[in-house]
Amino acid sequence: MAQHSTAQHSTAQHSTAQHSSLTDNINPSQQNNLEKLKQLFPEIFCENKIDWEKLKLVLGEENLADHNEHYCLNWAGKSSAYRTLQSPSFNTLSPCKEESVNFDTTQNLFIEAENMEALKILQKAYAGTVKMIYIDPPYNTGNDSFIYPDKFSETREEYAKRVGDKDAEGYIKRDGIFQGAFRKNSKDNGHYHSNWLSMMLPRLHLAKTLLRDDGVIFISIDDNEQAQLKLLCDEVFGAENFVASLPTIMNLKGNNDEFGFAGTHEYTIVYMKNKSSVDDLNGIPLTEEDFADYDQEDEKGKFYQGATLMRTGEDGAREQRPNGYYPIFVSRDYSRMSVEKLANDDFIVYPITKDGKEMSWRRSKDTLSKSLNEFIIKHSKNGKISFYKKQRLEDDIASGKKAKSLFYKPAYSSGNGTEVIKKLFNKKIFQNPKPLELLKNLIRIGSNEGDLICDFFCGSGSFAHAIMELNLKIKEKQRQYICIQLPEELNPKDKKQKMAYEFCQSLGVSENIAEISKERIRRAGAQILQNLPENHSLDIGFKVFKLSESNFKQWQTPKNNEVKNIKAQLDIFQDIVEPTATVENMAYELALRLGFQLTDSFEFADYLVWLNDKTGKRKTALLLTQYHNEMLNHIIDAQPQKVFALDKVFNGNDALKANLALQLKDAGIAFETF
Repeated sequence: MAQHSTAQHSTAQHSTAQHSSLTDNINPSQQNNLEKLKQLFPEIFCENKIDWEKLKLVLGEENLADHNEHYCLNWAGKSSAYRTLQSPSFNTLSPCKEESVNFDTTQNLFIEAENMEALKILQKAYAGTVKMIYIDPPYNTGNDSFIYPDKFSETREEYAKRVGDKDAEGYIKRDGIFQGAFRKNSKDNGHYHSNWLSMMLPRLHLAKTLLRDDGVIFISIDDNEQAQLKLLCDEVFGAENFVASLPTIMNLKGNNDEFGFAGTHEYTIVYMKNKSSVDDLNGIPLTEEDFADYDQEDEKGKFYQGATLMRTGEDGAREQRPNGYYPIFVSRDYSRMSVEKLANDDFIVYPITKDGKEMSWRRSKDTLSKSLNEFIIKHSKNGKISFYKKQRLEDDIASGKKAKSLFYKPAYSSGNGTEVIKKLFNKKIFQNPKPLELLKNLIRIGSNEGDLICDFFCGSGSFAHAIMELNLKIKEKQRQYICIQLPEELNPKDKKQKMAYEFCQSLGVSENIAEISKERIRRAGAQILQNLPENHSLDIGFKVFKLSESNFKQWQTPKNNEVKNIKAQLDIFQDIVEPTATVENMAYELALRLGFQLTDSFEFADYLVWLNDKTGKRKTALLLTQYHNEMLNHIIDAQPQKVFALDKVFNGNDALKANLALQLKDAGIAFETF
């Protein structure tokens, strides 16, 4: 798939047009990228558009890839995948309290939705807030189904008819699956890899936007797409942010059905949003076997020889980290080291490799001066002096040891994940869910207490289950999660899905995977509470939100510009609120548009909805149904930062609206209408 491309990408990043407008209908991520570009190179913008010729002059022709030949990952449909990424969502997320657990108090979210739509809707409110993402996407074995093409601006009925699951009259064919939303990606398909890459590309870009600068993403995959996924992630996250491709042993006995070798492992691909923003990832708990490694001891306790003080990676060069290049002085008997001169005959050591390359120390001069006793001095027969960290047992018990790049533990066996499901449901209703111990260690490595983490291929809900088990040992700042799962219909004719289908029927719920996910989280939470220590609280709840159409009418450009067609649209927009809209649903939709999170404070009062974020500094009032002058003093006394009103609340009384705007301005309160 990686190739010297001769095709031209018809995406926003590789446009053949001379100018791109900043004011086009673009998503928040695109707008943010354009604003960053404008800050760096204001001279390349002309009338709010990019002048590509000026950009070439600024960057220099020698720094631009040859138009017809450059190394890249390319596939049929890549340009379309970028257009899908850039297309806005016209949907929203609506609360479903009856399916939630502790809706009013929980900080966790379960979103029942197509994950790309959900990720787009969350962009403004959650950009840069997620510490860790874990996903277990379809492995593209040739037997799994996933949505494509991603064209959600059309209705499900339109899509079904276009791809052939509905006949010309619009009736669903007998063999249609989930009303045309799912298509099997068979290996016989000529675009087998391309379809999978087109599905993954926009989702990974959206995921990157959600990550904090120090955020990390873990992706489970197997050999079907591991090679393609690595190249795709290099493109999305940057090759410099690659962390690891971990062979993850899931079946030590091996699968003898595979050709040539009995397969034992999958992969866990790890990338960071900005690898240079952190010193390292977290460790994992020690095992009994690990204690034998701590074979040295000093007055502070046991330790073993850890990492070298000199950086060895590409980012460790002197020019990359000039503050890390300085001399270390060592006494003639090799017993002492210092950043200051000890004696006239000191050995002087710089971070220089055997081949003479100047590198840097892992610690600044000031930091090292305060921790000199935490390093071992080693010297060889040829006179080379090296320094190694004392990896202390006490520290590793507290923070964990660095995980090895071969990810293996008996508890990681896929059979353990199946056993957990059997105990919760008294039957095997889900195939090969990820084992909890594997997920818990990934969570430990990639996040800390109080962090927000996300799984947008939720499956059986193993990830949420693992988080709750970890939170059991945390008294205060517990991790919070966002889980996203499509209500993928279960097929009773499929032996692997039949038991899950029948289980959903026994509960009286829709026969889909999202229902299995929610029920698993409910049961796991109840089970974990049985082991809750005294005076310890645990958030086992989750707010359920479901993908729904917007509560506000969308302008439809008339097929022709006849006056009657335009007038019809204007008549519809006399009231932009859909007849089915409720105050609660409108409030959540507008909150997301305003950048509030779904777990922020929502207070529903008479004719007013009060919003506030977790800092308590973004108090906002929503006027959604009506407004009268008697409400003015109450609003001003509450001192919100902003008042947001629907035009309809003024019933066409422009004077009433103007007076409110003036009074709020005098009170220093922002005002906006919609």
